[in-house]
Amino acid sequence: MATIHVDGKSYEVNGSENLLQACLSLGIDIPYFCWHPSLGSVGSCRQCAVTQYANPEDTRGRLVMSCMTPASDNTYISIEDKEAKDFRESIVEFLMTNHPHDCPVCEEGGHCHLQDMTVMTGHDRRRYRFTKRTHHNQELGSFIAHEMNRCIACYRCVRYYNDYAGGTDFGVYASASRVYFGRPESGTLESEFSGNLTEVCPTGVFTDKTHSARYNRKWDMQYAPSVCQGCSSGCNISPGERYGELRRIENRFNGDVNQYFLCDKGRFGAGYVNREDRPRQPQFRNGTEVTTVSVDTALDTVIENIQGKKVLGIGSPRASLESNYALRELVGQAHYSTGMSQKEQSLVELAASIMQTEGIYNPGMREIESYDAVLILGEDLTQTAPRMALSVRQAAKNKAKQMAEERRTQDWLAEPVQRIGQNAKSPIYILAATQTRLADVATGEVVASPNDIARLGFAVAAAVKGETILGLDDDAKAFAQTIADTLKAAKKPLIISGTSLQDAAIMEAATQVAQNLGGNAGLTLTVPEVNSMGLALFGGLSLEQAFAQDYDSIVIVENDLFRHLPAAQVQAAFDKAQSVIVLDHSETDTVKAADIVLSAASFVEGDGTVVSQEGRAQRFYQVYDPSYYKPELAIKESWRWLHAIETGVKGKAISWTLLDDVIESVVKNVPALEAIQDVAPNAGYRVHGLKVAREPRRYSGRTAIRALLNVHEPKQPVDKDSALTFSMEGYVGPQNASSLVPFAWAPGWNSPQSWNKYQDEVGGHLKGGDAGVRLFDRLAKRPVRSYVAPTAIVANPDSFRLVPMHHIFASGEFTVKTPAMESRIPAPVFAVGEQDAKRLNVQDGQQLTINAGETVIRLPVQVIEYLPSGYIGYPVGQAPTVSLAEPVSVAVGV
Repeated sequence: MATIHVDGKSYEVNGSENLLQACLSLGIDIPYFCWHPSLGSVGSCRQCAVTQYANPEDTRGRLVMSCMTPASDNTYISIEDKEAKDFRESIVEFLMTNHPHDCPVCEEGGHCHLQDMTVMTGHDRRRYRFTKRTHHNQELGSFIAHEMNRCIACYRCVRYYNDYAGGTDFGVYASASRVYFGRPESGTLESEFSGNLTEVCPTGVFTDKTHSARYNRKWDMQYAPSVCQGCSSGCNISPGERYGELRRIENRFNGDVNQYFLCDKGRFGAGYVNREDRPRQPQFRNGTEVTTVSVDTALDTVIENIQGKKVLGIGSPRASLESNYALRELVGQAHYSTGMSQKEQSLVELAASIMQTEGIYNPGMREIESYDAVLILGEDLTQTAPRMALSVRQAAKNKAKQMAEERRTQDWLAEPVQRIGQNAKSPIYILAATQTRLADVATGEVVASPNDIARLGFAVAAAVKGETILGLDDDAKAFAQTIADTLKAAKKPLIISGTSLQDAAIMEAATQVAQNLGGNAGLTLTVPEVNSMGLALFGGLSLEQAFAQDYDSIVIVENDLFRHLPAAQVQAAFDKAQSVIVLDHSETDTVKAADIVLSAASFVEGDGTVVSQEGRAQRFYQVYDPSYYKPELAIKESWRWLHAIETGVKGKAISWTLLDDVIESVVKNVPALEAIQDVAPNAGYRVHGLKVAREPRRYSGRTAIRALLNVHEPKQPVDKDSALTFSMEGYVGPQNASSLVPFAWAPGWNSPQSWNKYQDEVGGHLKGGDAGVRLFDRLAKRPVRSYVAPTAIVANPDSFRLVPMHHIFASGEFTVKTPAMESRIPAPVFAVGEQDAKRLNVQDGQQLTINAGETVIRLPVQVIEYLPSGYIGYPVGQAPTVSLAEPVSVAVGV
C-alpha cells in the first residue's frame, strides 16, 4: 500500500498501480484515452495530465502523465491545478481538430468515451475553421463497420487487436501526418475477437454492424444481466432490446470470468432470437402443415395426450436448470433424460467427477492468465472455448512480465515490458488433432490422433514422477520429458483439456498430469454447451437409455435430438411414440418432427440458471416481455409450460408462480445444486427501496413503441420473478448486487469505460464480488483415483476413423441461424491430410463419400498440411450426427 496526496487530501492506494488507475479506483475522475485496464499504459494521448509536486512545500510542480507515473508512497499531485486543467482541455481541442462534428449521426453517440472525456475536460468551443483531414473507410466484414475519420489516434485498437488478441491482419499505417488504422486492404477481420474493437475504441471508428441495420441509441434500449449461451465458458453479457427485438449484445464485466472481452460468437451470434420462423405461439403440426392454437387449447391437448400414459422426458444441456427440473417433476426421475448421448453424457459426468476430486483445483478464466506454463491436451480452444483461448494468450506473456519485474519495471508499462521481453513467452504446449489458432504462442505443438494424444499425455504424467511409459518411440518420450520438466519447473502449471475429441482417455491423462504435479497445478476441462456441467451435476438417463424404455409419449425441452444421435436412431424413437411434444424457441429438425410445439422463451425472454465448465452457477434474466409488443404472442419459459402441464395431469394446484419457487424446490431436492440459491438475490431485493431498472435514465418513446396498436401508453409489464423492473423508474448505479447489473452507466460515464465505477479497483473485481457461485468449491471432495493409459490403436489400411473438427461459428447450433454469421461460416468439407490424400488419390474439391453405420455423407475434400494418418476431419455441426467411435468406409467420387 502507498499513501498519495491528491489536491490536499490523503488516500491509501495500491502502490503497484499507476496514478491514473489509483485515482479512478478512488472514484476521482481523470480524463484519458489511450490507457485501458487490460492493455496497460503507453502515454500516447497525453490526456491524463496532472501536476506533480516534489513535496508539500513545492508550489510550482510539473506536468506528468498519470498513466505513466507510479502511485508511489508520498506522491503529491493536483488534478485541479489550472495548468493541468488547461493542458487537458488543449489536448482535447487538438484531438478534435480533424474529428467530424457528427455526434447526431454517429452510432457511438450516447455511448462514446470521447464525448464523456470532452465534457469532463470542459472543452466546448471549436476554433478550427479549415478543411479537415479525411480518410477512406474499409469494408471489414459483416460484424464491424469502419469510420476512420472519427479516429483520434489513441492506438487502443491496434494494441488490443495485435498485442492482446494476437491478430495479424490489422495495423497502423502512416504517411507524413496521415495515420490510418485498419487492414492492409479491405477485407473481413480474421480475429475471432474483432468485435471487442467496438468497445475498446473510445470513439465511433469501429461500430457494431449487426446493430446498424436496426439502430437505436443506448438510452433507448432495455437491458438485463445475462449469460452467453454460445459455449460453456459462462461469459457475462448485457443484451439490449428495442421494439421487441434483440438489437445488440455488449460485454458485462465479470472480474473472474470474461472481464472486458467477448468472442465474436458471443457478441454477434444471438440474432436467431429475432427470426420470423421461430415458434412464437403453440402449434399443432402434421408434417409441413402447421396450425397455431391458443395456450389453453395447447395445454388441454398435451394433458389429454400424456395423462395416464408412459411419458418420457428429454431435457437439454442448453436449457436452464429450472426447466430441466420441471421436466423431471413432470415425468419422474426414472423417465427423465439429460438429452445427451451416452458418449457425451459420460464425458461431461467424468469432467464433473474430476472437478470434485481431492487435490484438483479448477481455476477461473481470469486466473488462467496468471499461470506460467500451460499444457493443452486435445482442445482447439479458439473453436470450442474461445474466451479461454484469449486468456491463454495472456498467460503466454508472463515470461516477459517476469523479465520486466526482475528489472524493476511495472507490468502496466506496456511498451517497456514488450521491449524487455523481446518476444519471450511462457511455455505453452499443445497436443491437438489439427493445427490450432494458438500455434503462434505455442512453444511446441503436436498434431496427433486422439489415441496418441492420450498416450502422450500419460507419458507426460509418468515423466513428472520420473517414470516412463512403454510403447512410445524415442522422440515421443523425449518430447514428453521436455513437457514434464517444463511443468515441474513452473511456479503455476496449468493443464487444459475437454470433451471436444470425444475421448475420455484424454481428460484422464490431463487429470493424471495435474495430480502428479500437485502443489499449485491447475486443471481446466471444457464441456460442450452452456449448461452441460449443470446437467452432469443434476443427473439423468442418456438418450440411448431413455429410448430403450417403454413409452407412449415424448416431451422434449429445448433440444434438437438430431444433433446428439444419428437421424435414423432419433426417427425410430419418434416412431415408437404416439405423440411427440416439443418445447423450443427455434425451428429445429426436432421441432419439425413434433406433433405439438409449445413456444418456449429464449435466454432474452426468460429467466434461468446455468452452470459453466468452471462449475460457476450464474443466472440470466428476461430482457423484455414479447407480449407487451404483440399481445397475441405466447412465449413462456419452459418451466412454466411444464408446471402447468404437471398440475393438469396430476390434478394439483399451481405451486410455482415465481422463479424463486422453482429455485427453492431445486435446492431442496437436488443436493448438488443447493448453492444456486446464492447465485443472485431473490425477487424481494431492493436498493434504497427500489427495484433495479432495466432501462437507462434517458429511456424515451415508450408510447411510440406501441403506437401502431394503441396511442395510449399501457402500464409496463410487472416482473414478479426478479428484482428487475421493465422501466427506467428504478435504481441505476454501482450500489447494485453484481448479479443484477443490467448495463454500465454512471454520472459522466456513458461509455463501456463506466465499468470502473462498479469495481473495487479499476480492472479488478466488482464491488461485493463478481457474479456467480463456484459449485465445486462447495461440494464434498471425492478420493483421488489413478488412471491407466489406453492401448495403442493399430491403424487399419482398409478403413478410416473420423476426428471431430470444430469451428467457432459453423459448429454452433444457433450461430448458423444468425444472418450476420452467414459470411463467416465455411462450406462443410472433409479434411484429409496430405499423406492420406495421396493414398486416396484425392485433391481439393473432389467429393468423398463416407459410410458411417446407416448414415451416408458426401462432402468435398479439403487437403490440409497434416492430419494423423488414417483419420478424416469431420465438420461438427455441419454434417449429420454419426458415431465417431467406429471406423468408417470411404469412397472417392468425381
